[in-house]
Amino acid sequence: MTRKLALLGLVACLVLSAGRACADDLPVRKAGLWEMKLITTGSPMPEMTMQHCTDETVDKEMSNNVSPMAKQICTKQDIKKTATGYVSDSECSVAGVSTTSHAEITGDFNSAYTVKTSSHAQGGVAGTAGRDTTMTLQAKWLGACKADQKPGDIVMPGGFKMNVRDMDKLKALLPK
Repeated sequence: MTRKLALLGLVACLVLSAGRACADDLPVRKAGLWEMKLITTGSPMPEMTMQHCTDETVDKEMSNNVSPMAKQICTKQDIKKTATGYVSDSECSVAGVSTTSHAEITGDFNSAYTVKTSSHAQGGVAGTAGRDTTMTLQAKWLGACKADQKPGDIVMPGGFKMNVRDMDKLKALLPK
């Protein structure tokens, strides 16, 4: 169960950081409810769909909270504007696993955007070393947040709900 929570925490961090990598350079997403579908290959992580209620304040807070965490675990985190969107390159290390990633971000951040990431992991537990993974995050705007949601709420598969404003709780789920 602890491993599953750690994986969920890591996935949430990856999704949030991929969606908001160096957010000072990315446009703020349209306020409301976003559906985020995560598809991976080369990883035991199953396909999953989450919903995220956000507004301009939450997106900016995510940048302020994720950026310091990323600076602690990443030695490189570059993002560049391109003709079709953005490109991001990073080198990070978590729990003894070093990962080099390249992401291409396209879309308008008002109705839909896509983040395609390829990464190579080294080190860590058996089965992780030398693993290549691709991840595609497809996000689409669904409309206003539901009545029982507040900005920052993320509903994970199985109904597990958390709020990105509780980043300290999320950090505690990451493996040391």
